[in-house]
Amino acid sequence: MSIITAYRTRATLAAAALALTLSAAPVLAQQPAASHLAAARDVVLASGMSRSFDAMVPQFTEQMKSSLLTTRPEIAKDLNEVLAKLKPEFEAQREDIVNAAAKVFAARMSEVELKDVAAFYKSASGQKYVAAQPQVMDELFSQMQAWSQRLSEFMITRVRAEMKQRGVQL
Repeated sequence: MSIITAYRTRATLAAAALALTLSAAPVLAQQPAASHLAAARDVVLASGMSRSFDAMVPQFTEQMKSSLLTTRPEIAKDLNEVLAKLKPEFEAQREDIVNAAAKVFAARMSEVELKDVAAFYKSASGQKYVAAQPQVMDELFSQMQAWSQRLSEFMITRVRAEMKQRGVQL
């Protein structure tokens, strides 16, 4: 996995976490109804949030394979066969995080709100938004790198100027 892919994955997960945090409605005290969880799950899937989970199993598989084959290259054939055999089991684990995300949404939004959000994501505009998201995130990631460099330079320049006015040379 390249460093850019890792950053993009982290950025996507961070954006998802931020979205969950910003949807701050009062936390519901009791367990949500099955229909409430279903509406929340629908949002997780329709919004494209679950895409950020899709890459995790293949990434972990490749990391494990790389790690094991570095020290034991002679097991490559057996390892590849075992990983292929276990792939469905590993991919089934993805459901755990999808369900966890649904519970987080259900705790912060009403069933009606979640159905409204899901309806948006299923609309033509919502589907276009979901389809554009990966490209937008890629472009935004590039722009954030340049912006953070400019911000860093601006901040250090301003601090130096203010400190100089106080007689402190940095």
